[in-house]
Amino acid sequence: MKSFVPFLMAALCAVTVVPSNASDAPAPAAAKFKPDLAKGEASFATCVACHAADGNSAIPANPKLAQQHPEYLVKQLKEFKSGKRANAVMSGFAAGLSEEDMKNIAYWVASKPGKPGFAKDKELVALGERIYRGGIADRQIAACAGCHSPNGAGIPAQYPRLAGQHADYTTTQLTAFRDGARKNNLQMTQVAAKLNDREIRAVSDYIAGLR
Repeated sequence: MKSFVPFLMAALCAVTVVPSNASDAPAPAAAKFKPDLAKGEASFATCVACHAADGNSAIPANPKLAQQHPEYLVKQLKEFKSGKRANAVMSGFAAGLSEEDMKNIAYWVASKPGKPGFAKDKELVALGERIYRGGIADRQIAACAGCHSPNGAGIPAQYPRLAGQHADYTTTQLTAFRDGARKNNLQMTQVAAKLNDREIRAVSDYIAGLR
């Protein structure tokens, strides 16, 4: 027993030695970005004509941005700027924005409450609900609710909020994914590729009424 004690003490000392080099110490956590909402609001002034002063676009062809996850908005602005997502108008606006500008805008507009929308096509909305909530099993089409949540709130930083989005805009984007015009999300391309025009219109109309 006596011969074991010195060995045990040596082992304990070995594992509690403080690193002698600063490089051995754990790196400090990166500072979390703190958005400047005042700057974001000022920068958003150039977006008002298409997206409205509070981000709740009244133009069916232009998306509502209010209450959208800021990480998703920043990703889209970066991809407009890089050309990964093609849109001549948005690429022009994004070209002059720094990453900090993008974050300030995104966090400001995300802080605005989204206004609800409404489904308009009674004949299609039931089909849209079935697709959104349950997918189409025999064609291996996943339910939209799996990623975007049953009420369309999405999953922050991963999947965008859809609730209340204009049906016209959603139809255009799903068609663009399906036809290869929009190429910045492989998962959505694969889902949309299996949908026909009627199904796209149906799920878009259903999404417009989600809240």
